Amino acid sequence: MPHPDGFRVLLTPNRSLNWHGNVRVWLCLFAVSAVIATGFSLAGAWVIIPFAGLELLALAVAIYLTSRDCQRREVLTIDDTDIHVEKGIQRKQAEWVLPRRYARLRIDAPEHPFAPAKLALTHRDTDVPLGQFLNIDDTAVLVDWLESRGVVVERKEPDPQIGLWF
Repeated sequence: MPHPDGFRVLLTPNRSLNWHGNVRVWLCLFAVSAVIATGFSLAGAWVIIPFAGLELLALAVAIYLTSRDCQRREVLTIDDTDIHVEKGIQRKQAEWVLPRRYARLRIDAPEHPFAPAKLALTHRDTDVPLGQFLNIDDTAVLVDWLESRGVVVERKEPDPQIGLWF
């Protein structure tokens, strides 16, 4: 999108549910698990209650960590002289400024045809990975967008595998 300083793009992972939706799913699973655990405990298998609690706790932690990881953001701003990359979760945690004229977009081709290519903006010793959470189509759109903005692209094929493949 146009920006007063040049062009800006916001990269975020795909999210199927927001936080409230994830909590609703967990509450539904909690209700089902509570009904099942109560039934078994009334039948004399009371030992199921701690395991049901541990299962729900593990599920809550997994949902929280996944939801938090899906809040990652990468902001790319391209102006006349520089490429600014900002990364973080809920706030800016890291920032890089690369000279537009000398920065390169390195594309490491995937080893598997169903995996997206790995992208990185490079300049001298600086190597900034981009969009590690993007799928194949979104990666292609980002590459096209960067190429249309004049960023030089370097494509790298994977090293040949020597030996047996299992």
